[in-house]
Amino acid sequence: MSTVEITKQYYNSPDADVFYHEVWGGEDIHIGLYATTQDIREASRLTVERMASLIENRIDETSTVLDLGSGYGGAARYLNDRFRCRVICLNLSDVENQRNRNRNSETGQSEAISVIDGSFEEIPSVILDHSVDLVWSQDAMLHSGSKEKIFAGVSRVLKPGGRFIFTDPMQSEKADPARLQPVYDRIHLKEMGSFEFYRRLAGQHGMTTQRIFDLSPQLPVHYGRVLEELNRQDARLRAKISGEYIDRMKI
Repeated sequence: MSTVEITKQYYNSPDADVFYHEVWGGEDIHIGLYATTQDIREASRLTVERMASLIENRIDETSTVLDLGSGYGGAARYLNDRFRCRVICLNLSDVENQRNRNRNSETGQSEAISVIDGSFEEIPSVILDHSVDLVWSQDAMLHSGSKEKIFAGVSRVLKPGGRFIFTDPMQSEKADPARLQPVYDRIHLKEMGSFEFYRRLAGQHGMTTQRIFDLSPQLPVHYGRVLEELNRQDARLRAKISGEYIDRMKI
């Protein structure tokens, strides 16, 4: 089974859906920023707000944004609400995508936000060459075993002068692979990206790296908060999620 198929199967599972929707953040399922809050949902939304502040002069109501690995669509709704831009969500999980569509319908954003079932390793041809002003992604590319394909696709769809902004859990260039093996096993990959890896990859596809922010101190805080919530809600969650899944997420 390919990495793409494994990832899709995982995020389509009832256990993962309940965990990410009810524990991790619901609207936004990525690493949060915890300087001013300890609430997972608030911290996750702060990441979206921080990223949006970096591109606020680059997009407006005439712009098209492509969100790669869009999850439940929280960022897409935020971007549309703030900038009135059109957003295309591309995401593997049918379960997450349906929640995304349902929420867009509830908020009246279905016309502005389209949701496509698919892999960001093969950005569908329906997204035309040089048709996107901004490509956005949050903590999704680590699941790819072919990040080169992602960057090739991004290069294809971006307009001249367009921007690619993303976050991703990464490893240090000097990291000991043996110590990271449990992480690799969990995401079914042999390695993760790094600042230098992504910088090189961007350059190979004609992109210039503008800014890099090292937010690694937030990673243990976020996972610590997730563990606290799993422990606090353990009894309730075991009525919805398999005990094996909960125990594995606590490791």
